[in-house]
Amino acid sequence: MVEEANAEPAGAPHGAERDAHAGGAREDAGHAADEAARAPEGREHGARRDAEALEGPLPEGVRHRVVRYVASGFGGLTVGELPAQLRQYARFTPSRRLKYAGNAMAAAVENDPAFRARVAEQLRAAQPELCTALSGGTPPPAADPVDVAAAAYLLRPPGWLKLVAAAGEEAERAGAERMDEAAREELARLRAERDEARERGRADSERLRGEAEALRREADAVRRKLRAAQSDIKRGEAALRKEQERAEAQRAELQAQLSAAESETRRVRARLGEVEAALEASRKATREGRSVEDMRLRLLLDTVLDAAQGLRRELALPPVSVRPAETVDAREPAVFSPKDIAARALAEDDPAILDQLLALPQAHLVVDGYNVTKTGYPTMPLEKQRLRLLGGLSQLAAQSGAEVTCVFDGAELAAPVLLAPPRGVRVLFSKAGVTADELIRQLVRAEPPGRPVVVVSTDKEVADGIAKAGARPVPSVMLLRRLSRA
Repeated sequence: MVEEANAEPAGAPHGAERDAHAGGAREDAGHAADEAARAPEGREHGARRDAEALEGPLPEGVRHRVVRYVASGFGGLTVGELPAQLRQYARFTPSRRLKYAGNAMAAAVENDPAFRARVAEQLRAAQPELCTALSGGTPPPAADPVDVAAAAYLLRPPGWLKLVAAAGEEAERAGAERMDEAAREELARLRAERDEARERGRADSERLRGEAEALRREADAVRRKLRAAQSDIKRGEAALRKEQERAEAQRAELQAQLSAAESETRRVRARLGEVEAALEASRKATREGRSVEDMRLRLLLDTVLDAAQGLRRELALPPVSVRPAETVDAREPAVFSPKDIAARALAEDDPAILDQLLALPQAHLVVDGYNVTKTGYPTMPLEKQRLRLLGGLSQLAAQSGAEVTCVFDGAELAAPVLLAPPRGVRVLFSKAGVTADELIRQLVRAEPPGRPVVVVSTDKEVADGIAKAGARPVPSVMLLRRLSRA
């Protein structure tokens, strides 16, 4: 219905022709209104036509076609020619009038004869042949009954009620025919679906029978495999019993061989004890025979030594403290100290500097333990830090031959640490009230002047203190790199 209402009326003029017809329709409508006002007989005729009324509502198709004619001829009227309830839709397009003002236009054309007459004039200008035929009482046989009824409703020619009723009956008949056609199509569709469902049922039955047959064959194959597997299991169980019996026999035989071997071992051990006893007796006899000769030789040697010592005391000879080479006049080289080791073309933390320092005679390496471990591996527990550092220091002591002392802070320990110091490394913990830094200073002060002492710590205060005491401070990173290289 909405699509029919939105469509252009059949035979409506287009473009300039529509505008010309609309202008002419307005003029004709004005003239018609003036003539109707001047002609009494016209008013009587119009009154008689308006007195005729439908017994029921307009058929739906005729009503939509009338509303579409009104919407199409709406724009050809001035605002003053429009009913009051339709003036607000004067600027709307025909499609928007159909959408928003359909009921208002239907009511206006029904209740306002003047407005209906103006719309009829617009229709007469748009479809002159149809309107002329209706005015003559002979509508075109090939015309659409709905168009004829809608035009008759607007023009109100003699017998227009019959035309509207005939259009309604035709619309009902067409609707019934459409419903019958739809019912026939629905019945045909349902029959087709039934036939298709039967075909699908037959196909599914065939497929299921095939699948059932395949499953039956598969079940037979599985049963055959099961019987074969059961036979294999029985044969395997028999073979297993035979193997178990064979293993038991071999175990008994091995047990007998083991008993015989143990008896032979005991016999051999007894014989070996006898041989060892005889050998020890032989060695004892040999030592006793040799001891007499050794005693005579040792007595002669003691006599010579006593005579030499007596001669030395009698001559009062001093011990030799000067060698002949020391009497030659020459310049001797200076002795290196830790301060004389220069980092020639080396970085400050290069482990080669530490190797040079530990190569000095009687060098002593003092390590600030926790300062090194917390620099190299701070995420490990303290116990693992100590063990890892002491393991590396033990290798360094074995490689360099230097004296190595590792100092840990023990001021906050609740109990002594159970620790087995590695070979070549002295491990010390500071006492309560004494820090590890102070213990390191005490170790440096305890060394005699001139002995090479190397202290490993990144603590600036410790480094400054031991440097004043004559020791050589090195950073912890240098020791870590040296240990990683080892």
